[in-house]
Amino acid sequence: MCTACACGTETARTEVPVEVGTADGKTYSVSGMTCGHCVSSVSGEIGKVGGVTGVAVDLPTGSVTVNGSGFTDEEIRAAVEQAGYALASRS
Repeated sequence: MCTACACGTETARTEVPVEVGTADGKTYSVSGMTCGHCVSSVSGEIGKVGGVTGVAVDLPTGSVTVNGSGFTDEEIRAAVEQAGYALASRS
């Protein structure tokens, strides 16, 4: 079972990253994502932030690239925390 989100997934999935949007963006490291449900939760919450035009999550590396403008790192941190995860860093 996925211990991060308790969704019942037996093993971590290493799927192709979820891509929405095309502009270059800021990349963040998110700790605790282990399955497709985790990816969906994080990308869904970040996608609600004003100014975000796209979210790309790379599960194997735990990185999230956020496209758009007019959003702050704190808004992204709050969205990640709302999804139940922690923002580890920004690169």
